[in-house]
Amino acid sequence: MYRQVNDFLKDWSAAAMGTAQVMQAMTDEKLDQSIVEGHSSLGWLSWHLVGSTGYFSYLAGLQVPMIAQDAPIPSNVAEIVAAYENIVKSVKEEAAKLSDEDLVEEVKGFTGPIPRGELLRTLIDHQTHHRGQMTVLLRQAGLTVPGIMGPTKEMQ
Repeated sequence: MYRQVNDFLKDWSAAAMGTAQVMQAMTDEKLDQSIVEGHSSLGWLSWHLVGSTGYFSYLAGLQVPMIAQDAPIPSNVAEIVAAYENIVKSVKEEAAKLSDEDLVEEVKGFTGPIPRGELLRTLIDHQTHHRGQMTVLLRQAGLTVPGIMGPTKEMQ
């Protein structure tokens, strides 16, 4: 749980940069890459991160642009990356307006009230989970996996 806004902002910046690198490693031709036909493709996962970041932020009381739940997945990586970078910037700007006291305030969570700082931690954890799935799909697609938290096979 975050108790200091600057701690969240630091972690969010690092996590978002890593996620953007994974998204930038995708290609338009491989957006349908999935581990099982029709389930959690690279395109779906990346667009889900755009949408879920908006929803988590909404629950946390941040005013950020949100995509419609039924918005179609773009067919090009550049559009997904641009939407992601836009929401990342909005989260940074809005979170910077919070006080440390705001982080302990309870907000509506997925299963009931939750401290805002805990919800923001869950946002980053959720993103990291899906980013890991995406790195596996990148490798299966024959694409280069960026070294987000250390060197990858392709970097050795």
